[in-house]
Amino acid sequence: MTNERRVLVHADSDALAASITARFLTKTVDLLDELDRVNVVLEGGRVAIKILAAINASPARDSVDWSRVHFWWGDERWLPAGDPERNEVKAREALLDHIDIPAANIHTCASSGGTLDLDAAAAAYADELAANADGDSGLPRFDITFLGVGPDGHTASLFPDRPEVLEREATVVAVRNSPKPPPERISLTRSAINSSQRIWVALSGADKASVLGLALAGAAYTEVPIAGMKGRKRTVFFVDSDAASEVPENLIARSY
Repeated sequence: MTNERRVLVHADSDALAASITARFLTKTVDLLDELDRVNVVLEGGRVAIKILAAINASPARDSVDWSRVHFWWGDERWLPAGDPERNEVKAREALLDHIDIPAANIHTCASSGGTLDLDAAAAAYADELAANADGDSGLPRFDITFLGVGPDGHTASLFPDRPEVLEREATVVAVRNSPKPPPERISLTRSAINSSQRIWVALSGADKASVLGLALAGAAYTEVPIAGMKGRKRTVFFVDSDAASEVPENLIARSY
């Protein structure tokens, strides 16, 4: 299967969220017809949480056998348990606390203030990934990975011109002195993200137009980390019209 990057443009962020919601529910049901379990990687951006809330509100929500879906995170903020800025907390409020899913299917990163320091927490998350690995990869088979993008081109907690984006061996890294608060984080590495079958990138707003243009033009991933993300089967940028303002017409797809 070829894996060209596709860009699907929507009128606004609400239409974008509705489109991804419908596609996610349909795709997950289809995958569960083929697979024993489905692994989904979440992120914590504004659009991502809007999508999770839309999934929760959808009449089709309970068509998914959530007992066979496992959730992971592309990154997490090193904050105390229950902090509203943790990606896990936002995802639970938007969707996870409202569906019939076993607690063991929600694979969270450790929080600050517990028994683990940041490095040990990153190692523990890598161990959790390895315990659910598909073959010898050290990683589960990530069926759908959601990514967001910052105006600087960062994705997960992989920031431009930082050592974490260069990591090739580890699956998880501890991040310190992040240019975006909070300063300490845990993140999947580029190689771990790129093991995903499908990467769905959601971008909304005019402040993302420049970085989307750079990513599609082949910018170096060290300078624009999202440019280095590519799923094994498919990579789709779901964008609103403002974010698409600098995308060449020939790169815009009419369908998934």
